[in-house]
Amino acid sequence: MKITLKNCNNINEGSITLNENNLNIKYAINGMGKSTIARAIISFSNDLANSTKTLTDLKPFKHLGNKDNDPEVIGCENIKSVKVFNENYINEYIFQPDELVKGSFNIFIQDENYLNGLKEINELVEDIQKMFIENKDIDDLIKDFDELSGSFGRSTKSGIHGSSNLAKAFKNGNKIENIPEELNDYKKYIQHGENYKWIKWQLDGKSFIDITENCPYCVSNIESKKENIVKISEVYDSKSVQNLNRIIEVFQNLNKYFSDSTKKIIAEFIKNIDGYSDEQVDFLREVKEQIDRLNQKFNKAKTLSFKSLKDVDKVIDELKLYKIDLKLYNHLNSENTELKSNIVNSSIDKILDKAGVLQGKINQQKKYIEKLIDKNKRSINSFLRNAGYDYSVDLLENEAGQHQLKLIHNDIKDEITDVKNHLSFGEKNAFALVLFMYDALKAQPDLIILDDPISSFDKNKKYAIIEMLFRKNDSFKDKTVLLLTHDFEPIVDMVQHHRDRFSIPFAAFLENVNGKLTEKEINRSDIQTFIEINQKNIQDLAENIQKIVYLRRLYEITNNKEMEYHIISSLLHKKDEPEVKIETDIRKMTEEEIQRGEKEIQKYIHDFNYQQLVKKIKDDSEMKRIYSTTDSNYEKLHLYRMIFEDKEQGVDSDIIGKFINEAFHLENNYIYQLNPRKYQMVPQYVIKECDGLVDAI
Repeated sequence: MKITLKNCNNINEGSITLNENNLNIKYAINGMGKSTIARAIISFSNDLANSTKTLTDLKPFKHLGNKDNDPEVIGCENIKSVKVFNENYINEYIFQPDELVKGSFNIFIQDENYLNGLKEINELVEDIQKMFIENKDIDDLIKDFDELSGSFGRSTKSGIHGSSNLAKAFKNGNKIENIPEELNDYKKYIQHGENYKWIKWQLDGKSFIDITENCPYCVSNIESKKENIVKISEVYDSKSVQNLNRIIEVFQNLNKYFSDSTKKIIAEFIKNIDGYSDEQVDFLREVKEQIDRLNQKFNKAKTLSFKSLKDVDKVIDELKLYKIDLKLYNHLNSENTELKSNIVNSSIDKILDKAGVLQGKINQQKKYIEKLIDKNKRSINSFLRNAGYDYSVDLLENEAGQHQLKLIHNDIKDEITDVKNHLSFGEKNAFALVLFMYDALKAQPDLIILDDPISSFDKNKKYAIIEMLFRKNDSFKDKTVLLLTHDFEPIVDMVQHHRDRFSIPFAAFLENVNGKLTEKEINRSDIQTFIEINQKNIQDLAENIQKIVYLRRLYEITNNKEMEYHIISSLLHKKDEPEVKIETDIRKMTEEEIQRGEKEIQKYIHDFNYQQLVKKIKDDSEMKRIYSTTDSNYEKLHLYRMIFEDKEQGVDSDIIGKFINEAFHLENNYIYQLNPRKYQMVPQYVIKECDGLVDAI
């Protein structure tokens, strides 16, 4: 699959290749556009799916305000879904307050087999679910039971809490049913269905009643009625009346479920003039206790499922406990209650007929969950152990019956709750990568993008992560993955050292020269040792001046500080005659030393002649010619250093100057690397600085 990008940030145009069902590594130095590639593909995919235009956010600054030159991505029209690991993913999904990764139950447990097992169990208990769907009045009964029980407030020894809705409504008697004689004129209003609204209306107008002797509404004289009008606010308040109405309505709704004797006592309680007695409270407490017990039975039957039965060893005995024995509910022993109870009992009986099969399915589902938990725990914990992290994970069940991934420190064997602030930066990144892998495997996107995920890790942890991501069966192995990185080690591990362990990735080196993005494939033969690269370049190059650059590096890596090394060093520093420098001691080289040194050099550069080469290096026009004809940024860098060795002028920037003088000069970061003649490891912006100064000579 060839993907072409145009006008995306610092990429004017360029293409990359993606091999499907394979790991694609794009290796590049910083600034080449790796993150831009990721953003462009993601934006294109999202825009295609959601009819948005987020790709336009990548329009280069130089084209802003221009109708043309909009960003384009060509070639990934078949990529319908993308999962990307980057900083945004870590911030949004990883290290949630109650679990390591958002939706860990869905990621680690809820697969197709789990859902199929759950479906089979639900089909076996579907009679009870149908019963509640077909008998809506049972749901209404449960709601009324809940409301009446809640009106008692918090539990007290007296049975009714003083601040409860029930106490507020009835502690001073039912003043709606029993209207004070002096307020009889207002009876129709007080006993109206929306009386609380009328009372609120009265109370709102009370503040205006003393302005004059006239009614605030009809302006007729009310001097003789003022006392009664004020009396309304003393006896009634709108909230209490509204609360009273609602409780009475609930009692009336439940009336058909009460036994005859209980109906009478409750009716007397509702119409009580002076408030309730201790005996009435005790009676109501009994009624509430039976309502709560029966309500629990109905609710238990309503929620009958795998969750409610999974911890039960004997399903038949448990199901029998769901049945309702109405003899134990004397206050609710009515024809209507019996009818609802029989419906529930009948549904339970139907399930009991299938109890053996149900027990088997539940045990099968439990074992499958245990298998998933064990498998995922072992896999992650094996990685943590191999990478040297003193942590483990566990999938623990929450109150909702769902398993959540938790982090545990091996020293204390207890859950870590503040994970985000507890882990180091490296630990967080390692956990995040592994958790992302499981999340992406569950989502099954068309493309998985890893945007420079492992560069910050040390070698051991880096390999542990690579193995976890790309070697195991439950990994990104054989998935279409785009790994963007400036780290060469994964390529060395997978392409060079451990080809027998990994599916060979398609690796390529990205270059961006003045906005033109290109890639060069990296084969096993391109991964060479430091010594091999230098020997090959010395053999292949035509110019002796370029050869001595690599010969100097070869002597450095082999720790050769004999006369040949000092000759090369003197040559690079434009010395008229070779010198020997040992620490701060500098002296001229003897003829015998020169001959001995040149003889060694001629093993690599057969026509080496010091005087000829030093004359050439001092010739700026000749050096400019060589500089302009070489295609290697690395060689340009060293040629620049030679040209300006004896000159006062040079680059103004200390940062670029440090890069020119030190990078790729003495140090060798990897035993294995790419040949800098073939792969442009030196940034183009550094070469631009050199070009300008060389041209000015």
